[in-house]
Amino acid sequence: MSSQLPGGALRAAALSRREVLRTAALGAGALVLGGTLPAAVSERAAARASDTAAGVRGGAAVVEGTAAASPWDEVPEILARIVPPTFPDRTFSITDYGAVGDNSTDCTTAFRNAIAACNAAGGGRVLVPAGAFRTGKIHLLSNVNLHVQGTIRFRTDPASYLPPVFTRWEGIECHNYSPFIYANGKTNIALTGAGTIDGNAPAGDWSSWGGGGADRDRLRDWGADDHPVDQRVFGSGTKLRPNMIGLYNCTNVLVENLNLRNPAMWTLHPVYCANVTVRNVTFYSTNSQGDGCNPDSCTDVFIHDCRFNTNDDCIPVKSGRDRDGRRVNRPSQNIVVRNCKFSGRWGGITVGSEMSGGVRKVFAEDCQCNAADFPGRYPVKYALYVKTSFNRGGFVEDIHLRRFTGRNLERDAVYITMNYETSGSIPPTVRNFTVDAMTVTGGRAAFNIDGRSAKHIQNVTISNSTFTNMTNSGNVANNVDNLQLINVFHNGRDISTTTPPTGTRYEAENATISQGVVESNHAGHSGTGFVNGDNVAGSYTEWTVTGTAGAATLRVRFANGTTVNRAAAIAVNGAAVVANQSFNGTGAWTTWATTTLPVTLNAGTNTVRITANTANGNPNLDYIEVQQ
Repeated sequence: MSSQLPGGALRAAALSRREVLRTAALGAGALVLGGTLPAAVSERAAARASDTAAGVRGGAAVVEGTAAASPWDEVPEILARIVPPTFPDRTFSITDYGAVGDNSTDCTTAFRNAIAACNAAGGGRVLVPAGAFRTGKIHLLSNVNLHVQGTIRFRTDPASYLPPVFTRWEGIECHNYSPFIYANGKTNIALTGAGTIDGNAPAGDWSSWGGGGADRDRLRDWGADDHPVDQRVFGSGTKLRPNMIGLYNCTNVLVENLNLRNPAMWTLHPVYCANVTVRNVTFYSTNSQGDGCNPDSCTDVFIHDCRFNTNDDCIPVKSGRDRDGRRVNRPSQNIVVRNCKFSGRWGGITVGSEMSGGVRKVFAEDCQCNAADFPGRYPVKYALYVKTSFNRGGFVEDIHLRRFTGRNLERDAVYITMNYETSGSIPPTVRNFTVDAMTVTGGRAAFNIDGRSAKHIQNVTISNSTFTNMTNSGNVANNVDNLQLINVFHNGRDISTTTPPTGTRYEAENATISQGVVESNHAGHSGTGFVNGDNVAGSYTEWTVTGTAGAATLRVRFANGTTVNRAAAIAVNGAAVVANQSFNGTGAWTTWATTTLPVTLNAGTNTVRITANTANGNPNLDYIEVQQ
């Protein structure tokens, strides 16, 4: 009934009104019985089908939603539980135990003895001073902060990582080569300092081992057959590459301020851990499967202010593979990501594909993909990449992104698939996604959401987002229930299926302006113009608004045609609401975006002021809307 035109546009103009109404709901992911529409599909949304059909292609049931409490309300509670460990003020320098920083001497014994002494004394700091220290495996103990000022450079001979230790390799438990840095069952551990941990893997044989070949196949067979874990042993003569940092069953973990480089496989892999903080870390990898930070069946994880230049996914959240993952049955949950830059080869925020134990409650905000000031070896393909299959089982639910920016994505801004592998008969549950205030310039499409006819993806909302310079004229949604597009623009066209709640609009040209002018030379603005503030710190635009006492939603429409984010303070009635709101680049001055934040108003007259924090000034400001 809905034949495709080039570029994916539905031939809606030739349909009757009744057919158009049905087209808005009908597809492989929506069922219409007896010629009637599902009650959840509003007349208004269906009537817009001919205008918006090119924005969504495939079997998606597009429905109206009702306002609900924000899932982000849970984040403060999660962060309150995540407290980095602290350590006694004692220092144990590895040089006091025989280490020599000449990039040649084997310092493995010195590391082991310094860590043991620190632990025996009740904890403290094991210091790696200036210099380059060669070593084999390092095993951490409780209450030890390995503080790196110089460089740890790992040996390239596999024998340095034997005997085998308990690990989880691509989601299946086994005994394998030790991770270069390893801990199991420890409490209060840290890797800190401004130095470098260099896996040195490209210099050895690790790269030639590839994806594991026959050993990988044998491990997967053992996992599928419930082979005893203590008999799944790999070591000398086998080729399952170890991860660089593997932390298992640990509580109170901190990794900060380090440069992590050149892993053999995944870089930082916390497994079965709780209360994990990763902050201000730079990840760099060139080997295949060179993931960045992989929380695996972990609870309460905070990753922030990190940079990822990786040869695979940047932050892939995992929880075990297939039958073995379901046997362990430990989800990853309560994971917060903030202020990170992604230049990895695949996904920025990724879930899976090893997710058989379940993944829930992942919150990521204020991140950048392919930032101009942080170029990577490869462009990020997807800002959000969720990969599942019909052999995984498990669940992925409650994944939330907001205020992401991206440029020159290689593929789609949002890609959620149940077809990462096509075989199997144990479908996962994939549901409850929100993406808000995402701005992407350059890519293939805004979204590709690919469910299965036997099991649909459910509840996906994209709101207040702008996607420009997309090479595809349309987007894909197959076998999706309850897809909502609210205030979403694709190559300048409104593809919204749901109208955002209306508020009272206050045009910027009618506001009080300090150090700025009203202009109208960039298309797409509302009203008669917009405010172009001077490029000085302290320039501001202030609106007078009327409200009732209580909570309100403030929406700010702006354009920032540069690649530099513009920071501003937002105050209501003179009190700061956000001290440093980032107005991300929109790609062009004619591309307008909206950011949304909660505020509290007094009864009657209120003021809302947006003040530039830097010499870059404010973005061009079109209007604010206040909804109560």
